[in-house]
Amino acid sequence: MFQPIIPLSGLSGWRFLQSTYDRQFETFTKSVELKRDTEYFKDNIGSIETAEDLVKDRRLLTVALGAFGLQDDINNRYFIRKVLEEGTTNDDSLANRFADPRYSELSKAFGFGPSETRKNAAEGFAQNISEKFQANSFEVSTGDQDQAMRIALYAQRQLSDIADSDGSVDTKWFTIMGDPPLRNLFQKALNLPESFGQIDIDQQLGVFKERAKKAFGTEDVANFSDPEKLQELITKFIVKDQIDNFGNSLSSGSIALTLLQR
Repeated sequence: MFQPIIPLSGLSGWRFLQSTYDRQFETFTKSVELKRDTEYFKDNIGSIETAEDLVKDRRLLTVALGAFGLQDDINNRYFIRKVLEEGTTNDDSLANRFADPRYSELSKAFGFGPSETRKNAAEGFAQNISEKFQANSFEVSTGDQDQAMRIALYAQRQLSDIADSDGSVDTKWFTIMGDPPLRNLFQKALNLPESFGQIDIDQQLGVFKERAKKAFGTEDVANFSDPEKLQELITKFIVKDQIDNFGNSLSSGSIALTLLQR
C-alpha cells in the first residue's frame, strides 16, 4: 500500500503535505487493498439488516469502524453490536454514555436502534461511508510516520463540521473535549499540560474557553468554520508539537553543549 510522503517534520512538513495532499490521497485510494475493501463494502452493505449481521462480517465492519476512526474496536464485536442496537434516541443508550462522540456518530449513521430508520441501504450511504473510510485510512497511514500530521488532517476534516453544527458554545466544547484527537490538538495548541485532563470537567471547559479567547479572540468554536482560523489553530498545534519533540530529543548533555556553544 502506498505510504504518504512527509520528507520534513513540523511546519515545513505540514505545508508540504497540504500542497501534495490531493495527489497523494488519489494515489493512496488506488491501493489494491483499499479498493478491495471499499468495493466489497459498496456491494454488500445494503443487504445488511441488523447490527448482528454487520459485526459478523469483518470486512464490512472494518470499513464501518474505520470511517469513524474506531478501527481499534474491530475485535470488540459485542460492544459495537450493543452500540449499534441501542441507537442514539435514548439518553441512556450505550453510545450516548461515552464522552467520545464517534460512537454516537457511528450508531446514528446506521440507524439500527429502536424507533430509528435503517440507513445502510439508502442512496449515497455506501459512497459516503467509503469516502470517510478512505480519508481516515490515509490519516492513519500518515500517523505511522508523524502522529501530529495525522491529528492535523483529522482536525482539518472534522472540526469545521462541529463549528457549523447546532448547539451552544459549551456543547461544542464538550464534543471537542470528548474527541481524543481534537482534544489533543486543542490541549497542545493552547499550551495545556497532559495532566490537565485530571481536573474537574467544568473547570476544564472554563480553561479551554479562556485560553481560546486569549489565543484567537473568541471562545466560540464556530470561529473555526473559517478556514484561515482553522489553519491558525493547526499551525499553533504543529509548532508546539515540534518544539516539544525538539526538547525531548535533547539530552541534558546536549542541552549543556548547545548552551556553551552560544
